[in-house]
Amino acid sequence: MTTPTPLTVGQHQLGSVLIGRGTSVVITDIGGLGRPDSRTYDVEPPGEDGLWLGPDLYGGRLITLDAAIKTPGNREAALDVLAALQAEADTRAVRGQAGTTMTLRLAFDGRPVRVARGRVRRLDADLAQAIHGWIPLEIEFQAEDHLWYADEPDTTGMPLGSITAGGMTFPLVFPFVIAGDPAAVGRPGYIQVAGTAETWPVIRVMGPCANPTIRHVTTGRALTVQATIPAGDWVEIDTRPGWRTVLRSNGGSAPLSPTSRIDQFVLTPGLNEIRWSATDNTLTSSLAVTWWPAWKAL
Repeated sequence: MTTPTPLTVGQHQLGSVLIGRGTSVVITDIGGLGRPDSRTYDVEPPGEDGLWLGPDLYGGRLITLDAAIKTPGNREAALDVLAALQAEADTRAVRGQAGTTMTLRLAFDGRPVRVARGRVRRLDADLAQAIHGWIPLEIEFQAEDHLWYADEPDTTGMPLGSITAGGMTFPLVFPFVIAGDPAAVGRPGYIQVAGTAETWPVIRVMGPCANPTIRHVTTGRALTVQATIPAGDWVEIDTRPGWRTVLRSNGGSAPLSPTSRIDQFVLTPGLNEIRWSATDNTLTSSLAVTWWPAWKAL
């Protein structure tokens, strides 16, 4: 996993192209940063006043950028920048299959870099003044959901059968303190999730083991892979919306048990406990959990 390019305040990144402050792409306004549109299921009750309020479901966030390419007196350079922006959205990795996305990274004053995942739906360029190195742009970026994600993921690993990395060392020296915070003793199954919204993890089980079950203790949700994973191989469960796959290291798939709900296996902000079990006589298999903290607002 590559390290993201550092951004300064007011500088942003669409795919791999830097835009905003200090670049040749000047941004005058960014819209769509507040509460996104929602799908409502309100019903007008027959024969009476009022409204039956149904569930509100967020749609994907639509982010608009009013911008312009500014390369004074250099038409060729301006067109090269335009071509680079178009190329980002035109790769097979982005548009070649359902669920694949690119990223829009935004760096605002007072906040760390926030990331939206989605696709460019509009890139309209006015070439009337391109001869002077000036190309106004209207960009629409359709995010796959309403959330903002951390720039880099967090990750943790835990071996099979581990209960705690703490314990007592004898002889005891008084006075001694027992930590009230379960995370304080370093138990591998406890993970602290930043952000203000639930987030979907990517879980990788390294063999050798069979029929691993991963359980989120707080919610009781569990995922069971009905397969044998040889030594040196792995199975990865990607619970993120738009992906939700269970893949082997060789590119094949692995089945989940009928009771496994991959769409409901989420990490909540704060302390989470993950436990897992599997058949492994060697006790050398391991589990890795990776997640991107998510925020409801900038």
